[in-house]
Amino acid sequence: MGKLKKLVGDTAIYGLSSIIGRFLNYLLVPLYTYKIAAESGGYGVVTNIYAYTALILVILTFGMETTFFRFANKEGVNPLKAFSTSLISVGVVALTFIALCSACLPWISNALGYADNPEYIEMMAIVVAIDAFQAILFAYLRYQKRPIKFAFLKLLFIFLNIGMNLFIFLLAPKMCEWCPSLMGWYSPSYQVGYIFVVNLICTSLITFGFLPELKALRNGFDRSLMKEMWKYTWPLLIFGIIGIMNQVADKICYRFIVPGQEGETQLGIYGACVKIAMIMAMITQAFRYAYEPFVFGENREEAKKSKDMQAKVMKYFVIFTLLAFVAVMSYIDVLKFIISSDYWEGLDAVPIVMMAEIFMGIYFNLSFWYKLTDQTYWGAIISAIGCAVLLAINFLLVPQIGYMACAWGGFAGYGICMVLSYLIGRKKNPVPYKLMPIFGYFALAVGIFLAEKYMREFLYPESTVIAIIVNTLLMILYLAVVMYNERVLVKQVISGVKRKLLKR
Repeated sequence: MGKLKKLVGDTAIYGLSSIIGRFLNYLLVPLYTYKIAAESGGYGVVTNIYAYTALILVILTFGMETTFFRFANKEGVNPLKAFSTSLISVGVVALTFIALCSACLPWISNALGYADNPEYIEMMAIVVAIDAFQAILFAYLRYQKRPIKFAFLKLLFIFLNIGMNLFIFLLAPKMCEWCPSLMGWYSPSYQVGYIFVVNLICTSLITFGFLPELKALRNGFDRSLMKEMWKYTWPLLIFGIIGIMNQVADKICYRFIVPGQEGETQLGIYGACVKIAMIMAMITQAFRYAYEPFVFGENREEAKKSKDMQAKVMKYFVIFTLLAFVAVMSYIDVLKFIISSDYWEGLDAVPIVMMAEIFMGIYFNLSFWYKLTDQTYWGAIISAIGCAVLLAINFLLVPQIGYMACAWGGFAGYGICMVLSYLIGRKKNPVPYKLMPIFGYFALAVGIFLAEKYMREFLYPESTVIAIIVNTLLMILYLAVVMYNERVLVKQVISGVKRKLLKR
């Protein structure tokens, strides 16, 4: 129970930085969608380029975050040597990437459809290279169990990013009227470009926060260790590429399937609405930050106990993410104001994308059987199948149903990965997951969503207040069922809180 409390505590801190950061970043969604008209396709450009950067980030880190955790906790390996070797290898790859992008910039920008604005590609190439380098530094903070500094640097980036965006989109246009002599550098028509400029500045500044950790580079580069690490990490690279393709392939391919202004406009609508669903991504990311070092830190003598813990954690993860799903869908009539009404037509994609994110989180939970047994090639195989399903649905259905095919593609792709990982894991390294309660909570959450959808459309379509009241009662029903079924855990938590209060 003590280890579970430690996991919950670390997840809370990582989650605080992730959730608060993403929530604050939500301030940029209304800013962008209200300032960048949907029909302009500008937000589609932002969505498309950020999809490319997510894919490239996985390539530049090539699984070294997970590999670092594995080797830092491996018997006979110096953790500092594992860190410096990981950091140097990623740094060299990142610098090589920047050099190649600069040399081939005209060709790359033309191939991606940004011949008129090659600087977009150049700026984001530098950003993603710095992000890759920082990824290992953030992993080192997680290894050292320093969630406070981790959270501080993450939030510092968010505040800098938001502050500079607010200046660019709100204050700078006013200053052009007040003191035009000082604002000769500002162009109101360059809104999309300034988004990338701000990102580049903020990402660069955060690197200075890692100066103490960079001293560990003195431990040098170990070639023999890197060879061992590469054997472990190359399947993770393939797994990572395919995994991120499951997240961004639709946003990358969309402009090729639906070319021109129409494609950018539709992609912008889809990208804006998907932001509402990203609360699920926050939860799974926060959970991953805490859970990965937790699992890899277990020693062999505690393997059986660790499997029981994995089963419990899986159930609690499903409970909490389904609660987030119910909460978002219960208050979607309020949350939709995060984006401009020009983008509301894409709201039907939100529940599908949220459920796909839950599937992805479950798949992450299930993935430890091949990571802990050094059979990481299974991750590549499973993810490849899921990615093939996603791409097939996109290419077949986007011409018929537009961006809704993107949502269903992710749902099907992650669903396939989740099922395959569970079935193969049962044979390779079984974990005693409690399936009946998990299925029961899924049925309850989906039933509540369908009931809310039916009542909103047919019983009180014009009354948002009644919808919120009824939906709140249904969300309380979900919580009541959970608290009743998990009453043993609830009692333990309450008694623990009482003991702490009495001590004080």
